[in-house]
Amino acid sequence: MRSLCVYVCLIAGVATTARAGVTVSSPVSGATVGSPVSFVASASSSCAKGVASMGVYINNKLTYVANGTSLNTTLTLAPGAYKTVVQEWDYCGGSSFTTVPITVGTQTGVWVSSPANNSTVGSPVRFTATATTSTCAKGVASMGIYTAPLADKLVYTVQGASLNTTLSLSPGTYNTVVQEWDYCGGASFTPVRIQVGGTTLYNIQASGGWKGWGELAPDYAICSSCSPQVTWRMTQTGGATQFDIGGTVPYSDVLWSNPVIGQGSTQGLPDNNHTLVPNLRNFIYDAWFFSDNLPASQVLEFDVSQYFSGMAFIFGNQCRIAGGHEWDIWDNVNNKWVATGIACNPVNNAWNHVVIQVQRTSDNQLFYQSITLNGVAKAVNRYYGQHSAPAGWHGITLNIQMDGNYKQTPYTVYVDKLHFTYW
Repeated sequence: MRSLCVYVCLIAGVATTARAGVTVSSPVSGATVGSPVSFVASASSSCAKGVASMGVYINNKLTYVANGTSLNTTLTLAPGAYKTVVQEWDYCGGSSFTTVPITVGTQTGVWVSSPANNSTVGSPVRFTATATTSTCAKGVASMGIYTAPLADKLVYTVQGASLNTTLSLSPGTYNTVVQEWDYCGGASFTPVRIQVGGTTLYNIQASGGWKGWGELAPDYAICSSCSPQVTWRMTQTGGATQFDIGGTVPYSDVLWSNPVIGQGSTQGLPDNNHTLVPNLRNFIYDAWFFSDNLPASQVLEFDVSQYFSGMAFIFGNQCRIAGGHEWDIWDNVNNKWVATGIACNPVNNAWNHVVIQVQRTSDNQLFYQSITLNGVAKAVNRYYGQHSAPAGWHGITLNIQMDGNYKQTPYTVYVDKLHFTYW
């Protein structure tokens, strides 16, 4: 990318009605779990009358149905691989679903489907687990959760062989333990190390309020109508969102922006009293992206921008693909990209997972902490000064940018599970 949007991104739009969809908190897609398997999900619908019922399919067979907008049940399954589907039906005759492939394991012990080990989560933290025992014929009596930084505090217990609860935890690192006790005096446990990062906004890619602009080479000034020189389109379905770029002028770009907090908030967080935004210092941008033509992308960019009290903190992060397979970060003071020396090699025709962690320090410096791509974490550890902003600007925005190559070859990027954590 040759330039970075500084101000126009804040007023990207206003909130719109959420789209229909099914959110499954347990089990996690692709997980190996124990039996009985805990299914926890909720649903929404664009139908004015709302969601009528929800159900669980196991290998194309409807196995469980519950009335209303949520379900919480356990299903006993034999060891093996399963295609499970959680579906909602609304009062207007419509429906939507989420597919969750799982494997039911054969070993006994404690199976934790949420949170994932070594994951960063928001508070409250959802814990979902099941347990079995082969040494006690009477079975599992109860389960519990130990938490605190040293996992020495029992904070929750429940009777039976499954648990599903949420715990409010302050930001920090926790060595949690989920344990079962059987009727014969035995016990087993599974440790789960987590980083609690504050409040998380989920699936922003499916949210309303996204706005797109062109950035026409060579000046890269924002343009709202510059077709056919640079073209763009966004398609939302409630799951992964499709972003397209094309055009005729080489090296032209497309910027997508969503104001999540503050002015024009799409997440119901307008911060009218100006008490939230100035007190937020830590941010995690977590997203999955897919393209079957990544080599056509000059750059893919992922930004977090914070504005208040006449200050701008623009955490720009770009992955140069055709541009050199390296991560760059944005120097606010000198208005330029700086190479990090960290390789960026997303996989073509596959889902890629990017996690970016940044911080506004106590003396209002921008601290780029780390970038993780497909499970490989790299420390950035660089500090930059702030930029200025108009005194009335107040909020936090998330950006996705797609840059064209030397032929302005059209390409598509799908973005899914775009979560934003702040504290």
